[in-house]
Amino acid sequence: MVAPHGILLATHIISSSYGEQCSKVCDCLLRRGALTLGQIIRFTELSKESVINCLRVLFNQNCVQPFTSQREGAYDEAPKILTEYIALFDNIIHKSRAHKFMQIVSEELGSDCLNIFHGLIQHGRLSLNRIIERNEQTTGKSDAIAVKESFNRLLNFRFIERCPSPEPFLAPVDEEPPARRRGAKKGKTEQVQTVEQRVLEAAAPMESLRFLVEIHSPSEEKSEERNATVTLGKVRRKKEAMIPDEDLLGAGEKKDVMWRVNYEEFVRRLRDKTRISYVKTRLNDEASIVLSAILELSKNSTVRQKAEESAHLSINAIYDEVIKKDGGVGMDFDRIRASLAQLGCTRSSADGETYSIDLKGITEMAQNEEVESVVLKRYGREAYRIFRLLSKAGRFLETDKISDDTFVEKKDTLKILYKLWKDDVLHMEKITVNGNKQSVFLLWTVNKQPLFENFRDEMYHAALNLRLRIIHEQEQAKEVLQLPREKLVGEMEKKYKRFFRVVVILESSIINLDEVIILFHSFE
Repeated sequence: MVAPHGILLATHIISSSYGEQCSKVCDCLLRRGALTLGQIIRFTELSKESVINCLRVLFNQNCVQPFTSQREGAYDEAPKILTEYIALFDNIIHKSRAHKFMQIVSEELGSDCLNIFHGLIQHGRLSLNRIIERNEQTTGKSDAIAVKESFNRLLNFRFIERCPSPEPFLAPVDEEPPARRRGAKKGKTEQVQTVEQRVLEAAAPMESLRFLVEIHSPSEEKSEERNATVTLGKVRRKKEAMIPDEDLLGAGEKKDVMWRVNYEEFVRRLRDKTRISYVKTRLNDEASIVLSAILELSKNSTVRQKAEESAHLSINAIYDEVIKKDGGVGMDFDRIRASLAQLGCTRSSADGETYSIDLKGITEMAQNEEVESVVLKRYGREAYRIFRLLSKAGRFLETDKISDDTFVEKKDTLKILYKLWKDDVLHMEKITVNGNKQSVFLLWTVNKQPLFENFRDEMYHAALNLRLRIIHEQEQAKEVLQLPREKLVGEMEKKYKRFFRVVVILESSIINLDEVIILFHSFE
């Protein structure tokens, strides 16, 4: 489930960009989960035409994913294939990061690629032909070859990707084949997937086609249709006996290949930037340079958000990448090895001198420090010491042990522990020991999952408040902003300067807060 303030933030982003009706549909889907068209109409109390138009906008902007599923018919009725819609919370939040994504593209690929990328940010999804047409309209140039070259550069950097299937079929859980999780380790227990995860997995294009521009021949199209029939198995073979829902978004029509922004690549870059910044602050510049080199070399294997370790890299490969970085030219092998030791890298000699780094460990340390700073401000220094001890221990500790290790009186320790327990910061267990005299021990540990969920929700709340404050400041300064620059004198000039000073501070705060949100949202 999406956090309550996360829903409010997402609907605010949609409302600001696409209007109140789209925001209402989005809010309904985020709160209630997957719904059919009729259910959305009933819950939002909007007209059918309005809901369909909103779904089209949200679908084209990659904020809603339709999918089909089979429902058993009542009594003697045949099974029915229904189209349902699910809101994609992550993609909605990414809308607010568009300027960050565009800055990355501008710095790495230049203005020609940025123009194409801006079109995809603005329209959500476009075909290559439409990208060429738009480029001609915006630049006045009709050089299709140059546009295709820029398009291919964006593909090579994985900044854009094929759009997922417009309306995948979601097989029943008991008939669905084992999940094909890229990079999943054998023998590792798979977590139960949510409906959203299953839909996204069913809709995702094959990895070999994801960044590939190709021309389909008629024989290939027939082959794909046969493969789809085989995949859906018995459900598709009974298609004639089923009643399909209407195709509201035109998903069943034959269309050109559509392209969109690859949020996953940008999240990886922002995630790596956060890790590097943390190591630079926590350790030193050289350790951050070495980490940056390792992440650059491992980027193809750490694209997935849940990557826990980097690839195994040789010391020579790490050295070659380090000397390309700013500040890395003067580093030799001994200094690199020292930094690798600081980072806690695992060394292997099976295939020469190779190293791998625990990315999950770095992330958890950064997360813990963020939460510790909040505990310090909210509960005081003694509570901070207690929380830090339990966080580092990662296991249950007894009350006396906590009191002794933190140098806090036992009476005060119990008060603090109960306070943190009531606020869902800690988890407590009572252990009764039967001996000559029955004894009760209280054991404590960090209640990590609910704690991080509450912390994340507070971050969404803060981000929403900052955005609403900017809107408030704009309303207050409306009179000043409408005046020509030459008329801004005296009191009006003071109001003008104050407005921009406040907005700069608020926007800077939003950027800094978003780094924390990425840390807690994109690594889970």
